Amino acid sequence: MSDPINKPPHYNKGKLECIDYIKQQLGANFPSYLEGNAIKYLHRHKYKDANIQDLEKAIWYINKLKEHYKNL
Repeated sequence: MSDPINKPPHYNKGKLECIDYIKQQLGANFPSYLEGNAIKYLHRHKYKDANIQDLEKAIWYINKLKEHYKNL
């Protein structure tokens, strides 16, 4: 069963998951990427029919940001 929030199939093609590749490429700027995406999903949820899904994606990015800081 597909999970569009935690593991979207289109982000898991190949050997490295998309979020891990982005982290690898951005290095120290990775937290800003996570924060920016959380802001994006929080902003746009009110303009879409899939607003719950966008809120869940914002939470996903915030949780990734928390995980990043916990692992420092």
